[in-house]
Amino acid sequence: MNTEIKNTIATIQKAENTIFSVKFIKKDGSERKMNCRLNVKKGVKGVGMAYDPIEKGLLPVYDMEKGGFRMINLNTILELKIKGESL
Repeated sequence: MNTEIKNTIATIQKAENTIFSVKFIKKDGSERKMNCRLNVKKGVKGVGMAYDPIEKGLLPVYDMEKGGFRMINLNTILELKIKGESL
C-alpha cells in the first residue's frame, strides 16, 4: 500500500462517527457522490470479510442514502468533505 492511500485513510478516519461526503470515480468510470459513515455496526453479523479491502485500496463505508454498505476506491477520490471542511 502506497503512502498516498495511507494518508487518505488517516484523513478519512478523522471523521470518526460523523457523516462525511466523498466524490469518487466508480469502477464503471462514472462519478459518484456519497454521504457515508465509518464504523457502522447495523446489519453486521460478525462473520467478517473474506479479504482485506484496505490491501486492495478500498474502504468499506455505510451509505446513508441507500442504507447499505459500499466500497470507496481510495485511488479515485476526487473530493472529500469532513465536518464541513473540504480536504
